[in-house]
Amino acid sequence: METKILLENGTNELEILEFKLGQDSYGINVAKITEIIPYQAVTPVPNAHPSIEGIFMPRDKMITAINLKNCLQRGDQEDKGLFIITNFNKLDIAFHVDSVVGIHRVSWTAIIKPDATVNTVEAGVSTGIVKFDDRLVIILDFEKIVTDISPETGLRVTEIDELGERNRSEVPIVMAEDSVLLHKLISDSLKKAGYNNLTDFENGQEAWDYISRCVAEGTLAQKVGLVITDIEMPIMDGHRLTKLIKTEDKTRKIPVVIFSSLVNDEMRKKGEQLGADAQLSKPEIGNLVREIDRLVNISAE
Repeated sequence: METKILLENGTNELEILEFKLGQDSYGINVAKITEIIPYQAVTPVPNAHPSIEGIFMPRDKMITAINLKNCLQRGDQEDKGLFIITNFNKLDIAFHVDSVVGIHRVSWTAIIKPDATVNTVEAGVSTGIVKFDDRLVIILDFEKIVTDISPETGLRVTEIDELGERNRSEVPIVMAEDSVLLHKLISDSLKKAGYNNLTDFENGQEAWDYISRCVAEGTLAQKVGLVITDIEMPIMDGHRLTKLIKTEDKTRKIPVVIFSSLVNDEMRKKGEQLGADAQLSKPEIGNLVREIDRLVNISAE
């Protein structure tokens, strides 16, 4: 599935594929999609999670098919419709939907983050809401949907224990991550790995405002030693944040690590062009710590 936005850098925009489950509209970031195909029969998997329809091989890869209506408790899914085939967190997964409406290009500033009436940290499966004409489209948290079905696909926090005994570090790290649950898991993991001096933000705009204040106050070296950023965030995404840091003379030497479920081949090229110092997929928390170690040591030389 080709899209021009993947060739552009730091525009703070995304393309959303709008699809239907019954009469309800939902959305997914186009960057997660590899292709859309008509529904085809799948092979059921014994003792699988109720939301897993089965497996199939449209080409040379085995793909797990997930019944999205079952996940969202929206009724039964018929043997028709479409499969949206995705790749994120190094997984190939098909989501069964009724129909596709089209693709919308929007700014991250137009994405409304759901409040507690829509989402809870434990149960929420919406990352944002956007209005198109007379309807609201709910952007789903596909990473959480998959992790709820198969927890071992989520953040591998046990990798921190495998690193063994570590020295404590006061290197000031700034992190931008909009998921409350992941925010806590990553923060707890980094502190366990010895990085105590963390300043956390919910999106790239908040992180950039903080960095800009440090520049104005003359405290940048004391307060920002490294930046970790997600890609998908409301108001300002991680690519825009990376571009701002790497194009400003006073901040361009700050190491930036992109830590996101969207680190595939295309998005990796984009991150490299923007100047990211490292890019890792979200399950790889152990490798994140190793990259921080490496970049901190380089900065100290």
